[in-house]
Amino acid sequence: MRSKASDPLSADSAVEPLLVEHALPDTARLGVKLVIAGAFGVGKTTMVRSVSEIRPLVTEETMTQASVGVDSTTGVETKSTTTVAMDFGRITVDDEMILYLFGTPGQERFWFLWNGLFEGALGAVVLVDTRRLEDSFGILEKLEASRTPFIVAINTFPDSIDYSHEEVRQALDLPPGVPIVGCDARRRDSSRDALLTLLHYLQNLADASEVS
Repeated sequence: MRSKASDPLSADSAVEPLLVEHALPDTARLGVKLVIAGAFGVGKTTMVRSVSEIRPLVTEETMTQASVGVDSTTGVETKSTTTVAMDFGRITVDDEMILYLFGTPGQERFWFLWNGLFEGALGAVVLVDTRRLEDSFGILEKLEASRTPFIVAINTFPDSIDYSHEEVRQALDLPPGVPIVGCDARRRDSSRDALLTLLHYLQNLADASEVS
């Protein structure tokens, strides 16, 4: 499958004003809702911004003293904003399929918003930071409890710890069948490939369900 937005573009190009070419094709018949989840500061907003073919909707607010002692900034000390509701973007897979992307807030104090964000979603990409894998435990537990299919994407940071995918699987106690991929959330092609991995995984689950 080839996306209209498949060529690598800079993050800045993802926020250009809406153009005629951003309109949905007349042949579009399938809209798929996917969620980009993960702990605080793992790159969810960056991923939505990099891959969206339209101007993304983001709900970032400047972090204040009220977050001190509440939001851990270990590993992301330079982070000055945080998502307080959701991020939204869109990517066209082909002339018939459109992906609607919803990025979740990472802090536990905003998890009450998750039920609405996950309603109707077929699956999720869980972004993780190898410097702070323990921050992902609660996210994964919530997804498993809701029975939402997901893949894990290891986001790239300059000082990331270079664990193998199998080491990450063991650390996060992931089932053998859950795909793990590397991802640079700043790059459109890398973010797109993670989303395509999720789509292929969802298709495999659907095929297996039909056989059984």
